[in-house]
Amino acid sequence: MENPSDVLGSKGLIGRHEFVRIIIQCLYSLGYSNSASCLESESGVSYKSNELRLLESLILNGNWDDSIDYLNSIKDVSGETRESALFLVFRQCVMEYLNCGKDALALGLLRKQISALDVDKCKVHSLAKCLLSWKDRELGAVDGGDVVVHDLRRKLLADLEKLLPPPISVPEARLEHLVETTVTAWVDSCMYHSPSNPISLYEDHCCSRDQIPTTTTQILTGHKNEVWFVQFSNNGEYLASSSNDFTAIIWKVLEDGKLTLKHTLCGHQCAVSFVAWSPDDTKLLTCGNTEVLKLWDVETGTCKHTFGNQGFVVSSCAWFPNSKQFACGSAVPETGVCMWDCDGNVIKSWRGTRMPKVVDLACYSRW
Repeated sequence: MENPSDVLGSKGLIGRHEFVRIIIQCLYSLGYSNSASCLESESGVSYKSNELRLLESLILNGNWDDSIDYLNSIKDVSGETRESALFLVFRQCVMEYLNCGKDALALGLLRKQISALDVDKCKVHSLAKCLLSWKDRELGAVDGGDVVVHDLRRKLLADLEKLLPPPISVPEARLEHLVETTVTAWVDSCMYHSPSNPISLYEDHCCSRDQIPTTTTQILTGHKNEVWFVQFSNNGEYLASSSNDFTAIIWKVLEDGKLTLKHTLCGHQCAVSFVAWSPDDTKLLTCGNTEVLKLWDVETGTCKHTFGNQGFVVSSCAWFPNSKQFACGSAVPETGVCMWDCDGNVIKSWRGTRMPKVVDLACYSRW
């Protein structure tokens, strides 16, 4: 059992050392180096583990053999992680050999040690190209070569730090990840969540149900039986409703938010259970589980086309983005899924006894 002084929180689930170490990492990543250094000194907790500090010393001093031996000796590093870490170190070693003109040593390292690693062979092939072309050598003949070497070794350490597992290294942006996980959990558990409500870290997030409409402002009485489906147009100017009274109604949304009846769409012989607005809101499709599919002109309220015969029942439909074509699906395998244009021409169909029952569908464009 951990010492009470080594844990934090009312439930004692947070290790003090890990907590402080993660804070120090965050301070460094935010650019508050002095604050991070002071926290390390005052708490006695170092951001870098003993293993990482020793590895840093070996790499910055160019002790490649010792670096390789040390990586192989760390028990917490094994399998794919170890192979990837060894490759990074070997690659840096090869590049420095090339920079010093020690091509034979670089080639030997590539043939014996690197080729034996269980890593992506594309990485090995890419490194091999450096032996064939001067222009691919990262170090090359440049002024301030020692500075470049030091910077590349620092980059190697940064790559290793991202690769090595905890507690040897702290996963990148760990505190940010923990906070984001908590905030995401808040949002997921918020029954009345609205994106318009700002999320603050100062308090647990919970949207009030007050933002959910609870007052009836208007009752629409155009239908004579149960209403089975309603949908606003894409531009919000209309509302379509379908009913068990065999009709659909297009309602006009007035400037004050009230709705007034625009058209009653008659012609179906059975209940209408679904409607779909065209993307440009000029046309409306209506259908039902035991009904045919009809296309209506929104402005005039006239039926422009009836698709199929009385045996062609459609349960769902959806428009393509161009507002000129749509697809419909049925729970009857013989009907299946059909793609139509607005003139009633079948563009493509998928039918047969192996077709599943289609109760809903959606259309999208790849372009």
